[in-house]
Amino acid sequence: MHTMIDLFAGCGGMTQGFTEAGFKPALAVEFNLWAAATYAANFGESHTFYGDIADLKTEDIPKADLVIGGPPCQGFSNLGSKDIDDPRNQLWKQYVRVVQASSPKVFVLENVDRFMKSSEFQLLLTEVESGSLQDYELSYGHLNAADYGVAQRRIRTIVIGSRVGKIDLPTPTHTRNPGEGSDLLPWVGTKERIWGLPEKPVTTMLPESQTEYFGVQIPGPFKAKDLHIGRNPTDLSLQRYDYVPPGGGRFDVPRDLLPRCWREKTTGTTDVMGRMRWDLPSHTIRTEFFKPEKGSYLHPQWDEAGNHRVNRPITHLEAALLQDFPETFEWCGTKIEIARQIGNAVPVGLAHAIATHVRRALDKP
Repeated sequence: MHTMIDLFAGCGGMTQGFTEAGFKPALAVEFNLWAAATYAANFGESHTFYGDIADLKTEDIPKADLVIGGPPCQGFSNLGSKDIDDPRNQLWKQYVRVVQASSPKVFVLENVDRFMKSSEFQLLLTEVESGSLQDYELSYGHLNAADYGVAQRRIRTIVIGSRVGKIDLPTPTHTRNPGEGSDLLPWVGTKERIWGLPEKPVTTMLPESQTEYFGVQIPGPFKAKDLHIGRNPTDLSLQRYDYVPPGGGRFDVPRDLLPRCWREKTTGTTDVMGRMRWDLPSHTIRTEFFKPEKGSYLHPQWDEAGNHRVNRPITHLEAALLQDFPETFEWCGTKIEIARQIGNAVPVGLAHAIATHVRRALDKP
């Protein structure tokens, strides 16, 4: 079994995909307590380093076949400050330090699509061309999770570095409109992931539960069913939701029901107050998926006649399933912290596709 190190591991979306493909975790590093606890609940606490990666001693970094991870991306995210001097944009250097110390056969770095336009990416290329990573051949590009069977359109930059021969990015297995004779499968819609869950969650709260990780008492661990929690929208919000058809958004809501900020903004932010579609993948699941004013997060069920409409945002469980987490996955933290873990994760299905592809290269004689 090939060993791996997961840096900036979050709750373990990447690790889940790679362990499903047969990799064994040797070390995980995560700064956020709640995410580290979730990771530990699912993959073990003994190999989990909770803390700042800069405090991880080089001598404590094990040798491994693979290093994976995504340095925090807010510094060059479309939703972030776009500040090249943002300290979070420097964390990739810690990633490089671990790769140097562990000397893996392969490393996989993932990040937001803007990463390839950043100065940090150019510095990474320099490390490969004439610096500490000269032994590695790179492949990089943008991958859409929906093209690998995930019921979510989410584009990420993926970099694969290899010193066992160049490893190209994995070939897509799915497409939106497969042509006649195509070997590709159609995109997976939200129906395949969340159909059949109770349309009316019975609670808005997580159950009372406490556990201890890293010497701290933390809410959890929670099972999948515990995450099917609703909200209490106002009557005005419910009126707005009722006008939005599948694939629609704020422009379907009557003007007199819109807040002033939306009435005065006649272009852009088209996904606000959006409703998902059963037959297509969702848009990107972000950290505030429980707020329809933040994106296309309304439940996909809606009929023209008005007989069967589910006027609510998706639940934590539905968001986790659209991120391809298995129902056996356990979660730690508050509602807000678990939502952040879900939204920040790499879709498990995309991670699994990359892991399977990388393992084939490592298994070659």
